[in-house]
Amino acid sequence: MSGTSLDGVDGVLAEFSGQKCRVAQYSSAQIAPDLRAELLTLNTPGNDELHRAALAANALVRGYADVVQRLLAQAGLRPDAIHAIGAHGQTVRHRPLAFDGTGYTLQLNNPALLAEITGITVVADFRSRDVAAGGQGAPLVPAFHQGMFGQAGRSVGVLNLGGISNLSLLRADGGVLGFDCGPANALMDYWCERHTGRTYDDQGAWARTGRPHGALLDALLAEPFLALPPPKSTGRDLFNPHWLEPLLAAASNAPPQDVQATLAEFTARSCAQDLLRHASDCDLLIVCGGGALNQYLMERLQALLPGVTVQDSALHGLPPLQVEAAAFAWLARQCLAGQTASLPEVTGARGARILGAIYPA
Repeated sequence: MSGTSLDGVDGVLAEFSGQKCRVAQYSSAQIAPDLRAELLTLNTPGNDELHRAALAANALVRGYADVVQRLLAQAGLRPDAIHAIGAHGQTVRHRPLAFDGTGYTLQLNNPALLAEITGITVVADFRSRDVAAGGQGAPLVPAFHQGMFGQAGRSVGVLNLGGISNLSLLRADGGVLGFDCGPANALMDYWCERHTGRTYDDQGAWARTGRPHGALLDALLAEPFLALPPPKSTGRDLFNPHWLEPLLAAASNAPPQDVQATLAEFTARSCAQDLLRHASDCDLLIVCGGGALNQYLMERLQALLPGVTVQDSALHGLPPLQVEAAAFAWLARQCLAGQTASLPEVTGARGARILGAIYPA
């Protein structure tokens, strides 16, 4: 898995028993700076982008293959011991229902090349079938979250803080709701790199030195997407530097660390208000994704949700950086078994669908 935060590639060797997942091995790799820059650039229209996107997909898949080889070496396994690789690809455009009523979602990937390099069956292209069925194509992880983290008779929230934040609401009666809340790390990482040269704010230490700017926070929270009812999904198509820059006029004299603290507060508030709005009976929020390692952000979430226990997903069986990779391993398993994986009540599609395309070894 390489998510919208573009902080690296996470891979897991996952074993399944029913809906439960055990991660036997975990490995990760950074995305090379030049490839990361190209993937960020490809989120917006540009010159010769079809050619550039194809080559970026090839480079990304070679990074995926390196992580797969490392996992095999760690486990002492041959490729034929693996049923399949679930390879999501890198989302560069996400516009479901737009333009012609169907829209599209685009993940840069070359699953055929990954199958050739690794000698393992690859399952990819998980989102497009749901979009074709009138859905958002996202989020796809709530069904996996239900199997991993659901508790009978208790309402539980699972918050993934990648580049974008998405929330799964696992209801006490077994019902599931899920949707994107807004940005998580995407804007904070952009601002941190612009002013410090670091690609992320380690544990939120820089944000902690600032103070949220009230006028800027109000401007950020006025974004209409935040008030939309589910089903809804978003990405860097909306929450990007071009969206942010005009709003910064509200804090033109603020120190950079105050803007960082404001962006962290924006993420925390947009997530907290969605949990309170849609699951007021929830008393446990399990947090995963890279944002779970941002201690300042976790503290702000807890402060904004005094009646809710906010916990790192490691306390519930899967460390934060392993959850999404394990989810796409599960999605690959569902596809190979010919079983549906989407939840129409989450994505808004006309019905549940088998997700993914198979590239045999």
